[in-house]
Amino acid sequence: MTIVHPETTTAGVRRFPEGFLLGAAAAAYQIEGAAHEDGRTDSIWDTFSRVPGAVINADNGDVACDHYHRYRDDVALMRELGLGAYRFSTSWARVRPDGGPVNPKGVDFYSRLVDELLESGITPWLTLYHWDLPQALEEQGGWTNRDTAFRFRDYALTMHDTLGDRVRIWTTLNEPWCSSFLSYTGGAHAPGRQDVAAGLAAAHHLLLGHGLAVQALRERDASLDLGITLNLTVARPVDPEAPGDLDAARRIDGQFNRVFLDPIFRGHYAGDLLADVGHLGLRDVIRPGDLDIISTPIDALGVNYYHGEFVSDRPAAEPLEGQAPTDRPTRSPYPAADGVHFHPQGLSRTVMGWEVEPDGLRELLGRVHREYSGPAGVRLFVTENGAAYDDVVSSDGVVHDVERTEFLLAHLSSILDAIGEGTPVHGYFYWSILDNFEWAWGYDKRFGLVRVDYDTQERTVKDSGLAYQRVIRERGLPAASAR
Repeated sequence: MTIVHPETTTAGVRRFPEGFLLGAAAAAYQIEGAAHEDGRTDSIWDTFSRVPGAVINADNGDVACDHYHRYRDDVALMRELGLGAYRFSTSWARVRPDGGPVNPKGVDFYSRLVDELLESGITPWLTLYHWDLPQALEEQGGWTNRDTAFRFRDYALTMHDTLGDRVRIWTTLNEPWCSSFLSYTGGAHAPGRQDVAAGLAAAHHLLLGHGLAVQALRERDASLDLGITLNLTVARPVDPEAPGDLDAARRIDGQFNRVFLDPIFRGHYAGDLLADVGHLGLRDVIRPGDLDIISTPIDALGVNYYHGEFVSDRPAAEPLEGQAPTDRPTRSPYPAADGVHFHPQGLSRTVMGWEVEPDGLRELLGRVHREYSGPAGVRLFVTENGAAYDDVVSSDGVVHDVERTEFLLAHLSSILDAIGEGTPVHGYFYWSILDNFEWAWGYDKRFGLVRVDYDTQERTVKDSGLAYQRVIRERGLPAASAR
């Protein structure tokens, strides 16, 4: 089907709607460094990075991109690229070390960062939690401990005490699927547990913390723009006529997407999900009133999208080649997906082993708008989307990252396709602004629009960054931009 886009101009440029936000994102532990400076103490990622085999090359975030000391230069670089917004996270371990009293030097760093962004005309988009729980709280149970949700609310209010006069857009959590199932059930991320019940408890308590923080921030200032960011996927059956494949897609959709979307937007867990996982520990942690708190209305939903899933109850003839970063044993992050097999679709792949599927983003955004954000009157943003490739620095010092540039333009084109179909998308954030510490992959994978030389900390804008700069300047894409 050919879609006619009202935003296509006679000059052959597909324009983004007025007010569409074009930005980039990063996260505290991945770029800041200064891991033990100015009162910051260990987060779960500091501890996990010291576990033998947990992170490739035994890398850690002690220095990372040294953003803590170089933030002014990094903001100047963002200004040069023309970013309209910068999505960053604050470190709980820096702001309230060990989950305890407020650290003045920690909050001062974020105050200075926000001032620098505002002076550069860049909108600060704050994420409160991007996976760096204080290790001291993990030792009290972490997100399996219900009390952590209330500690999170207090931390959110601490950040509002400091930044509430200047930051208007607040995201509670980034990708709770990763900080629950991938971290407490799969064991691939910090804190590295491999316990189905722990992952389900963590997921529920993360949602509870989200709801408590939204309520507390709304009470402080009703004009704040509040939301959450979820990593979501499109789960398709290999054979849409096969009952086993359909059930495999249903289970992955339930345990990846709907486990968070339904409580937030509908105030309940879906019946089929409870049938799948309720007996595995989820029902044990749900208390009266929890879902009312979790479903407290929000203003914005961030969608993080990297690839889709093609699933079956039969093994693939040629399994996906994506490998774990290290030889350390892990398990499936899904609590109840035994017998589900992931199949390749024959698409090109990034060096993460992820298939490149831009049209899946159009499909996903349409589905989320129809079923969740649209009926709730919640604005929809793409808050992460990006690709890792093996960048090569040419003899002239330039990074000609053709594949990443194509990935970026194709996914922006897919967003315009979604808008053309009537899905109101309000912004896009590329992941990430800088090459950085890529969690269990350490520094082995590069996602950035800007190359970071980890030995010298020199920054070099890649061709993809220059391409994004042109998109931002022109407020649109050449009509010939293809997938």
